[in-house]
Amino acid sequence: MANVNLKRQVARLVCVSALIWSPIGAQAQPQEATAVAADTQYVWDLTPFYPSNEAWEEELERLRGEVDSLSAYEGRLGKNAGTLLQALDARSAFYKEAARLGTYASNLRNTNLGDPQGQEMLGRVQALMQAASAAGAFMAPEIVAIGERRILKFIEREPGLAKHSKMLRDTLRRAPHVLSPETEQALSLFGTALSASQNVRDILANAEIDWPRITLSDGTEAHLTSAGYGLYRESPNRQDRIAVFDAFWGKWSEFESSLGAALNGEVQGNVALAKARNYDNTLQYFLSGDNIPEEVYRTLVEVTNDRIDVLHRYFRLRARMLGVEDLGYHDIYPALVETDLTFPIDKTRDHTLASMDLLGPEFSEKFAEASLERWMHVYPQPGKRSGAYMSGAAYDVHPLILLNHQDNYGSASTYAHEWGHAMHQVLTNENQPYELADFSIFTTEIAAIAQELLLQDHMLEQAKTEDERLFYLGYALEQMRGTYFRQVMFSEFELAIHEAVERGEALTGARMTQMYGEILKRYHGHDQGVMDITEREMVEWAYIPHFYYKFYVYQYATSIAGAAYFVDELKTGGEAARENYLDFLKAGGSDYPVDILEEAGLDMASPTPYNAVIDRMDAVMDEIEAILDARTQ
Repeated sequence: MANVNLKRQVARLVCVSALIWSPIGAQAQPQEATAVAADTQYVWDLTPFYPSNEAWEEELERLRGEVDSLSAYEGRLGKNAGTLLQALDARSAFYKEAARLGTYASNLRNTNLGDPQGQEMLGRVQALMQAASAAGAFMAPEIVAIGERRILKFIEREPGLAKHSKMLRDTLRRAPHVLSPETEQALSLFGTALSASQNVRDILANAEIDWPRITLSDGTEAHLTSAGYGLYRESPNRQDRIAVFDAFWGKWSEFESSLGAALNGEVQGNVALAKARNYDNTLQYFLSGDNIPEEVYRTLVEVTNDRIDVLHRYFRLRARMLGVEDLGYHDIYPALVETDLTFPIDKTRDHTLASMDLLGPEFSEKFAEASLERWMHVYPQPGKRSGAYMSGAAYDVHPLILLNHQDNYGSASTYAHEWGHAMHQVLTNENQPYELADFSIFTTEIAAIAQELLLQDHMLEQAKTEDERLFYLGYALEQMRGTYFRQVMFSEFELAIHEAVERGEALTGARMTQMYGEILKRYHGHDQGVMDITEREMVEWAYIPHFYYKFYVYQYATSIAGAAYFVDELKTGGEAARENYLDFLKAGGSDYPVDILEEAGLDMASPTPYNAVIDRMDAVMDEIEAILDARTQ
């Protein structure tokens, strides 16, 4: 369905692994650091997409002229298999080129969020996609009306429909939620309006809030943008960290009401859409696109809460290693072990390449070649979007990677993560047609985190001292906290605010701060005396852009479970395990993600993968405590 396809394409344009990933610090750079960005090797080249903005403009106008042709097949899809194929091929051709338009515009915009040209270009693409969605809104109701029996006969008779088979079967699966053509068209007109809340939040947070500047104990003037906060919250000086938290969260609190209104608008829109489509609840609606059972989400949250004591054990260990008795939220981010190791971009690439040995020479060679191309925008610059992502929606070109690289291990890990996404896209596009290349976040985050874990294992093998080993073990712990426990915490909050609206409750900024604070305290052991959570940081919900991504973040937690499974298999299973993993990457979007993983040996609806990640965290703490205990004897 065109409107669902649009949502998934937009999601692929913003595959972010940034602000919410506390152990992954690539977002933690001051935006003023621009000197190295002058080297064009580290700035992506967008000319393979369009040679100029004028060429982009010409293509936009061409596609605008083709929008009406999408509705030319209305009332004709059931005529015969050939007509259905023509209609679906026309639809695919349009959206494939529109995705290239959107990729160019969005990535141009993200290098300077304050530039009105980029905002205007992206807005025009969004308008085009909304018009196309309206023009093609008849397709899903018409396919449902034709009926399963006749559609399956068409697929059997026309080989060309094979690449469309998954979409057709998926549309039939969702028949109870497909509305009349008139209603589908009406809903399609709301696409741009429903993105307004996120746009307001992004522009406010990244371009318009006057972020504070403070002077640290060593005389450094810290500009606390989101990137600056990410850097300076890691300060080894505790008083500096406290000052950073006071200033940064104090500024967010000034906008609690406005940002609350923005997020409430997002939630209200989500709940309205779920009701309009006759889903039992909003969670079910947004999981339905990938046919993810609610059981996956709810089992994840349940297992995590049952074993929250393991997270509390980590915080007690962190307090021990930092030498503090009154652990606070400002003590989460500094490295457990200091290191003078540096990871400039070239060295980062070398380590990432070396970590790919288990994936075989063909995979490594593909990465070695691609990583020397100008696919990346590496360093921060004024107005650039913070964080990191892979943008892979332009099927006929290549992926793009946005980084904000700092020469530390967090940046190296984020580099590996985003190249995990990019290599997944490369292998998918080589092995799947466009129609089956739209893989799920649920699977591609596994590919990205697996690459991080491979890098982590490589660095542990290279560690020359006990302190170096402690550094990487500590990073592994923080990754499991940030990528697993923290994301489940976010997922619990996201579900809570949607369920509150479903119950008819008012959702204000102050109410969200209260709700988030209660969850924050539970996860961090506030009532057990593990960590003191204050009102200062309870506004953190406003800082998390992923709450606008429609039940997105839980997939980070499910993905670290899947990634750990595959990495363990790669280390012990030999050639068969390698082929199993590469087959998983090559599968792209050819099946539902849960089914792709089940084929690879993973049942994501069971407690097993989540318990395995938590057990892994316990084992890392055992090793760290053994080292520390030996030192005190």
